[in-house]
Amino acid sequence: MTGRTPAPFTADDYRTRMERAARAADDAGLAALLVAPGPDLVWLTGYAPPAATERLTLLVLAPGRDPVLVVPTLEAPDAAKAVGAPALTLRDWTDGKDPYAVTAALLDARGRFGVSDNAWAMHLLGLQKALPDTSYAALTEALPMLRAVKDPAELRLMAAAGAAADATFEEIRKVPFAGRRESEVGADLADLLRRFGHSQVDFTIVASGPNGANPHHEVGERVIERGDMVVLDFGGLKDGYGSDTSRTVHVGEPTDEERRVHDLVREAQETGFRAVRPEVACQEVDRAARAVIADAGYGEYFIHRTGHGIGVTTHEPPYMIEGEEQPLVPGMCFSVEPGVYLPGRFGVRIEDIVTVTEDGGRRLNDTTRELVTVD
Repeated sequence: MTGRTPAPFTADDYRTRMERAARAADDAGLAALLVAPGPDLVWLTGYAPPAATERLTLLVLAPGRDPVLVVPTLEAPDAAKAVGAPALTLRDWTDGKDPYAVTAALLDARGRFGVSDNAWAMHLLGLQKALPDTSYAALTEALPMLRAVKDPAELRLMAAAGAAADATFEEIRKVPFAGRRESEVGADLADLLRRFGHSQVDFTIVASGPNGANPHHEVGERVIERGDMVVLDFGGLKDGYGSDTSRTVHVGEPTDEERRVHDLVREAQETGFRAVRPEVACQEVDRAARAVIADAGYGEYFIHRTGHGIGVTTHEPPYMIEGEEQPLVPGMCFSVEPGVYLPGRFGVRIEDIVTVTEDGGRRLNDTTRELVTVD
């Protein structure tokens, strides 16, 4: 992601996000948030540097103070064009000067700071050297729910990304599978995602036959055969927001066992979805889906969490996993994706992105969850 993010966000939207983030930092006992280039910076300001660089760019969000973006002088004109720039004070520094001294002047010399997870180690070490009495916490640890609750505009973008992924599935089921390599079908998926508006394709899993038993199998050169179960898992970013969906198809007619396992996963996915409602702990979604599979005797073959949050990145908090007691809140978006993986044989996964509503949940993927046969 470079340059400015697309509409519909305004400078006021970004100002609201920064104010909310600063309040959250204060509530968490942090002196400030330090946000390096990456998804958090784009979400908070609408700005991404034009290229990866070793020069320090850092947003400083301190409670009760105006937000400041420390930026290299040569990149200041680009930063000033960002949609959120009117809500920012730009503090530029020139080559040959110490950017850590510039940043240190904005910070409490004994403060504890939340730092975005993708900040470069060299920059964090530079700040620690300039301010030896400070301490730091990863942003995901300190404020894991910062981006979790989406506003109406974000939900519209999430829904559009989901619809584009659905359109991709409707087209991919029409292409030939038997006799083609996984990589060829994966290339088709990537082309279709772009055709339906994705600017970034993050993954196109095509896991055929025994490869389906590996949840994160990457497309390979295996030739898909008639009689294969094929797990399809694909997604990326459309207008800055993520899609991620999984469907399992069968090349030709499935066996009774394959149909039975697919029906089991479909039931687990439906049960997990029905567990979604405000104030329910994230772990309850995992428990609901997992119980269906365990009760059928396949518990040891469900080997991953039931879901993950999604937004400006395809994996982010909250996570639907045992031990996560964070309550669901309207506007949260996450996957519900149980699976069964039988080593050396086949796998099945069904995944929808779900958003929490005032009285339950709403799916952002609407393609059939029945077992689809392909040629």
